[in-house]
Amino acid sequence: MNNPHIIAFYLPQFHPVKENDENFGEGFTEWTNVAKAKPLFRGHVQPKIPTVLGFYDLRLPEVRKKQAELAKEAGISAFCYYHYWFGNGKVILEKPLQEVVRMGEPDFPFCICWANHSWYKKDWNPDLRKIEENLLFEQQYPDEKDIAEHFNFLLATFQDKRYYRIEGKLVFAIYNVGDKDIEYWNIFKKIWNDLAIENGLPPFYFIAYTSIIADLDKPLFKSFDKVILSLVTNIQYKQQYGIRSWIKGMIRNFIAKKFNHPMLLFSYKEAMKYLLVDRCSDNNVIPVVVPNWDYTARRGVGGLIYKDSTPDLFRQHLKQAFDCIKNKPDSDQIIFVKSWNEWGEGNYMEPDLQYGKQYIRVMGEEVEAYKKETII
Repeated sequence: MNNPHIIAFYLPQFHPVKENDENFGEGFTEWTNVAKAKPLFRGHVQPKIPTVLGFYDLRLPEVRKKQAELAKEAGISAFCYYHYWFGNGKVILEKPLQEVVRMGEPDFPFCICWANHSWYKKDWNPDLRKIEENLLFEQQYPDEKDIAEHFNFLLATFQDKRYYRIEGKLVFAIYNVGDKDIEYWNIFKKIWNDLAIENGLPPFYFIAYTSIIADLDKPLFKSFDKVILSLVTNIQYKQQYGIRSWIKGMIRNFIAKKFNHPMLLFSYKEAMKYLLVDRCSDNNVIPVVVPNWDYTARRGVGGLIYKDSTPDLFRQHLKQAFDCIKNKPDSDQIIFVKSWNEWGEGNYMEPDLQYGKQYIRVMGEEVEAYKKETII
């Protein structure tokens, strides 16, 4: 029987924080963008409306409990919380996970992905048809003392019995490995592993993250235990594909600009061809499944859209992902789900008005079917 690791990215954004109040208006959360989204073409389903959980607030323990129940139904092994440490002790959106640790519930595994990137206020300029950015918080890497302080900030989380492990090691993903060189990350990993052992913990299972296929062959990425290969935008950039795809993209962009139509509009069925590639079958590569994608709540006509995504097509996508991992050793059979609750990206597993719990049901069925397969 197979026993895959199915880990879902989790956005801890859905609650008011001082920084968002100051930069986006009092009471702003991701729901603000979600609720004001508008359809941009015939058949475009916007806004996305949550049902079972509603427009929830992650400060409420009953919300987190229900999320865990739904994730179990979907066959998900753990949530991977995005974690924001900007250096020098600056953190944001830390409260939901801290409350999970403090309260000891829900009884559901979790791990962390350090989303180590600067924050910008991004606005779509319809006249210039481009995104304009203003820096809010800069990602910094001060010194080795800061690396140790970062570990100590998370120590109680790592000590929690629910913290997810692979091969007995603490799973910790890093979003933007390319922000620093291999020497920095070697120092980072050594400091953290030493501190873990000093505190009676096992070492870490360090996972890098990339959306660029060519990164897989770079020494920097090979120095990590695994690499998450997230190809959401691959249909846009057509990595490792021919000149015909590039020409079609140029024509599409020209028409979009001329008629003020979304520039990055693709069918989900077509996008599926680009989400998983041959390298996803490599033992050190973790494939990513994507149930849906619609970035227009944040970017308007500048957002990438997968139109006509359905639970049935997602079932096909899941089967393809399981084919990528079925011949790997047991501990390497890992899939990440992007994402559990990125509502502002139209990228979520949680129930909505259009499909209810169908995505959760489909995933639960496919995970169970895969577990029952016999490897010959």
